[in-house]
Amino acid sequence: MITGKEDLIEAIVEAYTMEKGTRDFYDFASSKAKVDYSKETFTKLRDWEESHMNYLAFLHQSLQGDIETLSYEEFSKKVPATHIESGIPVKDAEKLFEEKEFIDDTEAIILALEIEGKAFNFYRNLSDSAEDSNAKIIFREMMSQEEKHIDSLMSLKRTTA
Repeated sequence: MITGKEDLIEAIVEAYTMEKGTRDFYDFASSKAKVDYSKETFTKLRDWEESHMNYLAFLHQSLQGDIETLSYEEFSKKVPATHIESGIPVKDAEKLFEEKEFIDDTEAIILALEIEGKAFNFYRNLSDSAEDSNAKIIFREMMSQEEKHIDSLMSLKRTTA
């Protein structure tokens, strides 16, 4: 689990695993959602997480240079997704979702806001405590991405209310 003591490469890989875990969670949530708009919301969130994974994989590849030339697919298969961005184990997040019965889209958006808010705080804490200045930059960038998700979800929530 990520601690903030990682060097740059470790920070990228750890952030990638959490993004991958969150992508997998949103994919799971989309498949279980009972309301079409909720499914669409979770699918959109899954796709955002995929774009974060692509960004982090690109950074990883760029920094590896000739040392390691894994394709994105190989890198993705190699890195396990055990936690979502907020630090919650994927299985626990899925269990939490299974226990919810979404009545409407607003409830699905509220759950997504809770997850993204925890992710924002998690990355903020990591950026504050990171010992490696480059890792700190990665964590701040991921925090910025989570802030965009929160803003988008808040806007979406206002349109469904």
